[in-house]
Amino acid sequence: MNSKAYQDLPRCQWCLGSEIYVRYHDEEWGVPEHDDQRLFAKLILDGAQAGLSWITILKKREGYYQAFEGLDPEKMARYSEAKMAALMNDPGIVRNRLKIAAAVTNARAYLKLREEVGSFDAYLWGFVGGRPIRNAWNSMKEIPATSRESDAMCKDLRKRGFKFVGSTICYAFMQAVGMVNDHRVDCFRYDEV
Repeated sequence: MNSKAYQDLPRCQWCLGSEIYVRYHDEEWGVPEHDDQRLFAKLILDGAQAGLSWITILKKREGYYQAFEGLDPEKMARYSEAKMAALMNDPGIVRNRLKIAAAVTNARAYLKLREEVGSFDAYLWGFVGGRPIRNAWNSMKEIPATSRESDAMCKDLRKRGFKFVGSTICYAFMQAVGMVNDHRVDCFRYDEV
């Protein structure tokens, strides 16, 4: 496809105006994800977004992978108070004490949940019956910030000890990992994902 035709493709409005957003929208957002490790990493990144724009996290994503050793829950679960304090000096991540502590808490909760239920993928996708919810929005105004499913996910994750997993964060996570197809119907990615 020539680059002019590619630039002219209809896209969701939220990604317009930033090359990093367009690339994320076109290549990742809404693509069904089923890898436990990638789902965990995405949940951590979505939690880090709380109160910030997603582009801030996209720009720091590599920094998160470096600072948190590949966002590996096995390693993160062993972080000491000293390690968490050191992360406060890392400019590659959002330096928020509560969010750093939550990432470590979530790694521990993830390992416990995985031990209990086996598959993080099956657990998470169970909130949508194992298949993506395919919405049919015509404008960004129609897209909700939460859903019945994200409310249920939030409630259960919190019960299991996870932090920074409010319903809005859960819904954004569900959109990102393809549990919900919230591309606008006129977006070229709507039928692709």
